[in-house]
Amino acid sequence: MTANPPSIPAEQAKEIRRLSHDLSNALEIIVQANYLLGAMTHDESAKQWVQLLENGVLQAAGINRSLRDYIVANS
Repeated sequence: MTANPPSIPAEQAKEIRRLSHDLSNALEIIVQANYLLGAMTHDESAKQWVQLLENGVLQAAGINRSLRDYIVANS
């Protein structure tokens, strides 16, 4: 890898930012639904599924933040 990677072209960076924003909106729906599920009473198996969902959403949100940071740094 080079020390200074080429910049992302402005039009592509704009589209990637738009897609990242849309992904954030979709993830927020999942986060809120998972929060409501977590507030309910579940058996042990269902609790594990809720936790699995929460872990996946947190991971996806972190990847999305990293993508946004990369776009900002390289455009």
